Amino acid sequence: MTFHTIQFDREAVTLLDQRKLPAEEVYLRLTRPEDIVQAIIDMVVRGAPAIGDTAAYGLALGALQTTDGRLDQRWEELCTLFNKARPTAVNLSWAVGRMKRAFQRNRPAGAMAVREALVAEAQAIWEEDVASCKAMGAHGAQLVPENARILTHCNAGALATGDYGTALGVIRSAHALGRVEMVFVDETRPFLQGARLTAWELQRDGIPVTLISDNMSGHLMNQDEITMAITGADRIAANGDVANKIGTYMVAVLCQRHNLPFYVAAPLSTIDLSCPAGNCIPIEERPAREVTHILDKVLIAPMGISVRNPAFDITPADLVRAIITENGIARPPYARSLKELGGKNS
Repeated sequence: MTFHTIQFDREAVTLLDQRKLPAEEVYLRLTRPEDIVQAIIDMVVRGAPAIGDTAAYGLALGALQTTDGRLDQRWEELCTLFNKARPTAVNLSWAVGRMKRAFQRNRPAGAMAVREALVAEAQAIWEEDVASCKAMGAHGAQLVPENARILTHCNAGALATGDYGTALGVIRSAHALGRVEMVFVDETRPFLQGARLTAWELQRDGIPVTLISDNMSGHLMNQDEITMAITGADRIAANGDVANKIGTYMVAVLCQRHNLPFYVAAPLSTIDLSCPAGNCIPIEERPAREVTHILDKVLIAPMGISVRNPAFDITPADLVRAIITENGIARPPYARSLKELGGKNS
């Protein structure tokens, strides 16, 4: 990749500030775990796998900085802080849980041993994320026909993961095979992840890309300009219901209306077998200002207007043609296939 979303050097976690893209490529070097938590909340880094990677590195950093006498108390404080940062993406709690288990396994060996074990565990989480994205890309490319004209929503690329991407990983792999004619990227209101991030990634990689507004996809489907859609996910319930960026449900409904396949690409860490269905997934509500202003700068709505800003929606499993994971492709009935592929509990 020509850029790095997350970097770690034992003294800091460095994040590509996704709020600045595409105008500026700015990296923030964060030396305090509390600042890393705030960066997750403020969407300096976003995307379910990337949030999990960042939390793991943040916890490792916190352990490295803490004296032996305060290590246990500080560890519990940091785990609580990171877990609360964003509620919908299960990768966050999954990564925190994995780091907690590493702490417990290694604590009897002493403070120094547990610190090194946490650094190794965080690095393993990142490396496994990258490997799983590339495996997803290889599996998912099988579903992409020749001359594909693909619609994607939000950002599920290298910016949303450790590297390569989930949905964009599939697109990257299919493009390498010569199967991608065009990728249509919708803006993804209100935070504009499609316009600012996905379009930037694809253009930078030399993949054919066309930007559209969120309300254009139905028209393009009706004109036979789109052959399939693929998105990432922030949490997938045991029955195959998918929580993803707000607007995903509308894309899936439009695909069903036009008899187009709607696919989801996500690592096994996003599959929450402890969650039976989508109605059990908490939906984060974000600040009204994201809707009333463009990038927190330009007012586009009346002052004082009432606003709703759910960050995610639930796409029912019956609208999803297949779910692509690093272990293979799951198809309905998802309650069985996701379990067989090795879906996780949060």
